[in-house]
Amino acid sequence: MQAQYKTFDLLLKHTFSIANFSRNHTPVVLLKLLYEGCEGFGEASMVPYLGENSETAIDFLNKVDWQNFKFPFDFKEVNAYLDSIAEGNTAVKAAIDIALNDLQGKLVEKPCYALYGAQPSAMPVTSYTLGMDTLSVIKQKLMDAQDFRAIKVKLGSADDKAIIKTIRNITQLPLYVDANQGWLDKERALDLIHWLAEQGVELVEQPMAKLDIEGNAWLTERSPIPIIADESVQRLKNISSIKGAYHGINIKLMKSTGMYEAHQMILEARKLGMKILIGCMSETSCASLAAAALAPLCDWADIDGPWLTQNNPFETPILANGKYQLTQASGLGLSSLKSGFWS
Repeated sequence: MQAQYKTFDLLLKHTFSIANFSRNHTPVVLLKLLYEGCEGFGEASMVPYLGENSETAIDFLNKVDWQNFKFPFDFKEVNAYLDSIAEGNTAVKAAIDIALNDLQGKLVEKPCYALYGAQPSAMPVTSYTLGMDTLSVIKQKLMDAQDFRAIKVKLGSADDKAIIKTIRNITQLPLYVDANQGWLDKERALDLIHWLAEQGVELVEQPMAKLDIEGNAWLTERSPIPIIADESVQRLKNISSIKGAYHGINIKLMKSTGMYEAHQMILEARKLGMKILIGCMSETSCASLAAAALAPLCDWADIDGPWLTQNNPFETPILANGKYQLTQASGLGLSSLKSGFWS
């Protein structure tokens, strides 16, 4: 097996802000694995606040013995091997996992979603995310969401109600809210959640600090809509520690180390009776299609990366009625890289 990689900045259409952070680009490493005449693509999208960057990713890739990976790939062993190299580095581990899944699908001539038992007919709509911004810019961003059937809204400021009212003056689409740990008082948070439910909000992600298990559990017990763990859960091992504190979890491949562990998280969450939202970072079509392959196994999806960026090197996935349209193509189903990207 041979490995090649390309580093670049994935540029955002708009500055993206959450409760405690803003950015207008995301460092990405695109990985290509060559094996028995096939190419498998993977992606590490590394938002800075999670501690990874192009240099750490390349350093990790240089430590990998690519001859360890033999078809058919045992993803449990792959997962353990990558964890043995270094702790953390979840995004670059995800790139390797995704590329191997793409290869596996191509070598057995099956789509990745079929490898995980997902049915395209069960695909949920994917939401379009609005970062925190001025009300005038939020109105502009909504113009980019014409093909979507749900909107995800970043809250966690003094303007939360004004933002929702502005959106409701324009659209009545279902809303998902992500507070990104931005709410500090549980009583005020509960009052806001009841008001949000009246505005057609269907779920709230990470309302309070990830370490405030008691506060989030208090909200979950009283909330009229599902409370979803985001920052509180990154990998499979984290699920047991938040049992009972949330109605469900948000899974992101860049945190879970890829498709294999994300699928394990789905299975574990279902055992515990938890709801599942599958999300994304700022990503190209590569990682987004990897998440979309698992989305039919989930309750909600927020896989809008290709529509939030300017320089996606792949063709944008097909969206119809707000849902990813999975094809019969082997592997991830990626379209070819745009001309000149790898040179």
